[in-house]
Amino acid sequence: MAALKLTRIGNSVGVILPKDMLARLKVDKGDTLHVTDTPDGLRLTPHDPRFAAQMKHVRRIAKKRRAVLRELAK
Repeated sequence: MAALKLTRIGNSVGVILPKDMLARLKVDKGDTLHVTDTPDGLRLTPHDPRFAAQMKHVRRIAKKRRAVLRELAK
């Protein structure tokens, strides 16, 4: 576990992430991070959980309507 210090950035307050944390998250300057609330606290991730939920529904529909999608692809 690492302790991060809050710092003033313009009119906002931000956290500077060390290089090793950026490497573990596989993100770089300009990337977007998503914060979700969990029972254990906040979770910081580069993956959008809403997109993952939408893709789950897409896969279910694509599996159910496989024949229709094949015909549309022709």
